[in-house]
Formats: sequence, C-alpha cells, structure tokens
Amino acid sequence: MAMRVWGRLIGSLAALGLMAGTAAAVTAPILVVEAESGKVLYSQGATDPWYPASITKLMTTYVALDMVRQGKVSLDTLLTVSPAAAAEPPSKMGFKPGTQITLDNALKIIMVKSANDVSWAIGEGLAGSVEGFADMMNETAHRIGMRESRWYNPNGLPEPRQWTTARDMAILARALMRDFPNQQGLFSISAIQFGKSVMANHNGLLGRYAGADGMKTGFICSGGFNVVASATRGGRRIITVVMGQPSARERDIKAADLFDYGFGQSAGWTAPTLESLPASSIAAPPDMRPYICDKRKPMPVDEGPGALTASGPTVDGAATRLLGSATPDASNLAFAALSSANVRGRTLPPRAPLQPVAVWIGASPTEGAMALAREEQEAQASKQAAKQAAAEAAQRKRAEAKAAKDAAREASKQAASEKAAKARAAAVTAPKPAAKIAGKDKASDKGVPAATSAYTSVDSAAKPAAKPAHKPAAKKTEAKKPEAKKPEPKPAAKKADKKGKNDES
Repeated sequence: MAMRVWGRLIGSLAALGLMAGTAAAVTAPILVVEAESGKVLYSQGATDPWYPASITKLMTTYVALDMVRQGKVSLDTLLTVSPAAAAEPPSKMGFKPGTQITLDNALKIIMVKSANDVSWAIGEGLAGSVEGFADMMNETAHRIGMRESRWYNPNGLPEPRQWTTARDMAILARALMRDFPNQQGLFSISAIQFGKSVMANHNGLLGRYAGADGMKTGFICSGGFNVVASATRGGRRIITVVMGQPSARERDIKAADLFDYGFGQSAGWTAPTLESLPASSIAAPPDMRPYICDKRKPMPVDEGPGALTASGPTVDGAATRLLGSATPDASNLAFAALSSANVRGRTLPPRAPLQPVAVWIGASPTEGAMALAREEQEAQASKQAAKQAAAEAAQRKRAEAKAAKDAAREASKQAASEKAAKARAAAVTAPKPAAKIAGKDKASDKGVPAATSAYTSVDSAAKPAAKPAHKPAAKKTEAKKPEAKKPEPKPAAKKADKKGKNDES
C-alpha cells in the first residue's frame, strides 16, 4: 500500500513542476506540513511568489478574528454593504448597497461562497476603508511570521502587486488553528443556506477525502487553481498547500495524493521547519493566463461564473507583464501538469450529503427573514411592473402600426381621388379645340386615319371625341348609296334600240 501511494505521489510531483532545467524555470508551489510541529514533510517552490486568489480570504478572516479577540469588534457587529462592495465581480452574494450583515455570517459566507462583495464589506467595515484593512493585513502577516506576502485587497481579486507563497500560507493556516481553536468549524462548513438557496463549499476535498476538515480554495487566471487544505487522521493533522493547478479536479486530486503521502511519513528530528525553508531566487510571480485560461477552450470555473484575469498597472509600468522583467519568459515556465497523465480519468469519491448552515442578513434570523420577504415582494412587484410596462409598450406599438397603416391607406385614397379629378378636368378642357377643327371641314375628316386624330387617348374616351367617330362612318355609308341605285342600265337600253333599228333598215 505504501509503495503504491509513493509511486502515485512521485507521478504527481513530477507533473506538478519542472524536475530540472534552466535557471529561469519556475515550479508550481506545493507544500506538506505537520500542523502541530510545523515540520515540513515535502516542499517544492514553497517560497516562490504566487498570486493567491481567494485563499486571501484566510488572511482576511485572521485579521477579523484577531480584532474580535482584542475586543475591538464582536461577531455580532453589523457590517454595511457599500456601493463599492456591491460592485465587486463574482463570486458574490449580490447584496444591494445598504444591506447589513453580522461579522459572523460574513465570515461563514466568505469561507463557503467565497463572496467578494462580502469580503470587501468586511474590509471597509472593520478598518473604514479597504486600503486601511490592507495595512492591517500586512502588519498582522509580518507579526505572525509571513515574510513574503504582500496584501492590497481583502478578497483576492486580481491585483498584480498582491502575492504570497506556499510557506506563508502554511504559516497562516497554523496560526488560525493555534490562535482560534474555537473557530475551527468555520473552515469545514460544507454548505450555507441563504433563504431558499443552498450554496456548497468550493473545497472539493470536504466530504470526499477521509479526514478533510478545511480550509480555503482560490482561483484566478493569473494564479491558477489554489488550495490551502487540512486533514486529520488518528489525532494527527496535516496541512497541504497546492498552487497553480489547471483545474479544480486536478487540484483536489493532487492535494489528496499529498495528504496520503503526508500521513504515511513521520517528521523526524532532521526535518526542516517552515521558518528554515530557504528564500526563493524568483523576484515576482509568473502569469499563468496563457496556460490556464486559453481562449481556444472554455474558460475554467471554480468560484462563480467566468474566469478572472489580473490587470492593472505594474510596478515598472509595463502593462503587458506583471511586476517587472525579473519574471521568467513564458517559454521557460513549467506549470503544474496541464495535461497530467497520472490524474487523467481519476476522480475523488462522491461527496457526502451537504449539511447547510443558515446565514442571514440583518441582526437576527427573524430580521433577515423579514428583509428577504420584503425583497421578494419588491422583486415580484418589479416583475409585475415590468410585465405591465411591456404589455403597454406592445399595445402602443400595435396602435401606432394601425394608425400608420390607416394613414397610408387614406393617403393612397386621397392621391387616387386627386388623380381622377385631374383627369376629369383635362377631359373637359382638352376636346374643345378638336371640335372646331372637325366643324370647319367635315369632308376632310373622312379620310383621316384614327392614328392622326388630334384627340389623346384620354380625349377619345370622352363624350366629345365619341361624336366625330360616329359621324364620318355615317357619311361613308351614304356615299355608297348611289352605287346601289345603278343608273347605268338605261343608256345601255337605248343603244340596244338603236341597234335594232339599224337591223331593220
């Protein structure tokens, strides 16, 4: 069994980063630590800088719980969602500006839903501004031994200047376990229920890997899929940090393999501690966008719709690179198993049934239920108003179309009427000169062909034009009457008499 686990781990580790290569090569950070002693069981690139994404929210949670421990705030302290918080991109709850929520519920929401709007509200509510809260994050991080981290926002959304290391995140995980033992349940909630909505934890190890009991996942294109995870077996707790993975599935499988390895190892007296790990020679995090969020493929999704990409001004002003020329070329970067054969086709067991924890807005569940009821009524009223407005708009459109059609029909009738009136007026005035010409010389009309008539086609259809057409025809008939009488035979008879007389003589 141990040999099988070891063989599988070797395959995973070989895929997680570059084994040996150029000095400029960068590995995807991984770390396996014994929680109680802080002894390192395995490390790779543990002090290399990396974009944290939403594992930032572990730092936000530590600062908030530390303020509660100092008595500066309580878990019942109400936080107000500002317009700036409401404008944060997903993953988010979508609370409207002015919505209030207790710090306790806010922490549950950011640990499970990874809501960026709520994380922003925590920062503003506890420090007065996000900038002030970032100062608190950095001060606290240095105090507990996190030497390589730089914090600029409380939710981990893309910020080129914000980075951490696997070593620092393991130190933070140990500090959360050590300093707030009564809050450990916060990191193992399988789901939250807000109203009728149930939202599962993004941590795919919970309910699927035996002994998994926390902590937090994160994802942005620039940093890949990250996780700080913990698991306990036989009273022994292990912390695993995995960064830069190409998918949530590979991240979870590799973390599970690392847990298997860690539980099979014992931390001897020669094992290094987190504090003794050597510093990295890499000056700034690599940008994994070309490898994680390839535009030719569907965007990967872990925490909310879409994938987020780091952007903004860099320290050296180069907009196309993150934080200076010290970042190795992409051609030399070796990222974590983008098509790792040893995890292809592998999956974790089905997830155990979710056990949602209720969260609400307002100071109490009752107040929250009332607020949700009001919001639902407002939403229904808004929906009905929109439906009514759409119906009225459609009715107006139909009425306008009918009016336009009627106007066009009336205009067509009017045009036809005007055309007919003009035709009638032309028929009345045009025939008079033609009638005079016909009266001067009726005999000349007899031989005039129809094609040479002075009347137009319109005139020929009018009554004055019809009269000349009939009269010549009548005259022609009368001219043929003398032919019918045939007066010629009489002279012929006389000639015959003369001839007879000559015969007799």
